Amino acid sequence: MPELKWYVLRVVSGQEKKVKSYLETEIERSKLADFIPQVLIPSEKVYEMRGGKKRVRERNFFPGYILLSADLSNGEAYHAVNSIPGVIGFLGNNGTGASKDPVPLRQSEVNRILGKVDEIDELEEKLETPFIKGESVKVMDGPFSGFTGSVEEIFEDKKKLNVMVKIFGRNTPVELSYMQVEKLE
Repeated sequence: MPELKWYVLRVVSGQEKKVKSYLETEIERSKLADFIPQVLIPSEKVYEMRGGKKRVRERNFFPGYILLSADLSNGEAYHAVNSIPGVIGFLGNNGTGASKDPVPLRQSEVNRILGKVDEIDELEEKLETPFIKGESVKVMDGPFSGFTGSVEEIFEDKKKLNVMVKIFGRNTPVELSYMQVEKLE
């Protein structure tokens, strides 16, 4: 049974998914699944408001890096990973000293990263662009649709805002959810 450790692979930023796909294809083709069972891009789903619409996208925790559970004592596995287009190399001691061997992550680091990924999977989505007090917003939904106002209070836990909206010449506080407002540029 191979001894598996987690390694960090440096890749061209923005091409993490492509490199992961190439890597998985190469692992399958070379029958190295026993030596490299898991390839992971730590990411989270975030949603943002654009043009009054909710858009969900995936955001990497570590742009330019992929995590890899592997036993690199097999030289073929090491070279298969390093020969993938877009791979810069393993994170390690960068050739200082006698060896250029990649340095595995400590178990505490692995637990923290994997724990964060699992925690995000449970939470599913989070808002990427929280609001700031005093910021101008436009109400996009509800009875005050079309009105503009300024953020007075933010309730992060409830994902709601108190917005001061001018109605009939008077400032009126209105409680709205994040989804009902959009930032004014």
